Amino acid sequence: MAQIDYEKEYDNRGRVKEHPEIFARWDREATAYREGMRGKAQLGISYGPSLRQIYDYFPGNDSHAGAPLAVFIHGGYWRSLEPAKFSQMARGMNARGVNVALTGYDLCPNCSIANIIDQTRAALLALWRKYKKRMLVTGHSAGGHLAACMAATEWHSVSEEAPNDLAPFGYAISGVFDLTPLLHVSQNADLRLDAASAQSVSPVNWKLPPQRSLDAVVGGKESSEFLRQSKLIADEWGKRGAVTRYEEVAGADHFTVVDPLSDPESAMTARVVKLAERVNAMALSA
Repeated sequence: MAQIDYEKEYDNRGRVKEHPEIFARWDREATAYREGMRGKAQLGISYGPSLRQIYDYFPGNDSHAGAPLAVFIHGGYWRSLEPAKFSQMARGMNARGVNVALTGYDLCPNCSIANIIDQTRAALLALWRKYKKRMLVTGHSAGGHLAACMAATEWHSVSEEAPNDLAPFGYAISGVFDLTPLLHVSQNADLRLDAASAQSVSPVNWKLPPQRSLDAVVGGKESSEFLRQSKLIADEWGKRGAVTRYEEVAGADHFTVVDPLSDPESAMTARVVKLAERVNAMALSA
């Protein structure tokens, strides 16, 4: 059996040569959306002591007290990027009445992935304190990993003030859920994972609370390892009682796969809106 070239499999920027153009387009779209939401959006809201521990909040069209809340967590290999690069990812859900918070976090190597998981939990708790809403958690790439971590969290073990099902549903786009292959890539110089820490921050290994749901979505043009990662989490969590769904987005690479969230009419937006509404309905019936 041929040995897997993990460096190549997990080098998304190397696989997508036009990524600089995609990032530049994202910057333009994010800036334009923030400008269009001037006076409505709340930007740079602090939830923790560091400058990167912030969230941006974009209210949905015709937002009201009972409107659903969704969270979007950005990617960047836990090492780069920020919420402001992805403001446009709120557009689709906003247009369909869902409030969206984009959360930030400190970056490796200045902190560990375990720290980032804890910070993301702190961000969701801050949103709970302010809005008293359960939430759907979405995320892309490293954010997909974090979305799964949030969906698998026993919230009562984190804080007694929040419901145990604070974030019962996750929508993870192009995530990594078994981090042990990252021991063999150059990015680990910043991630600083060893065998034990890689296992502990891999949500595929976690015990699941009841009534959790995860969509694992990946681009059809992504590497075999990224396809495997999403299949793995859907299969393993499904065996443990979660409601899971695996989807390949035809023709999409690791970066363009997330673009449909900016389109109110896309199938991806329709799906996340439906999930956010289900989370909201669960909360109202609790």
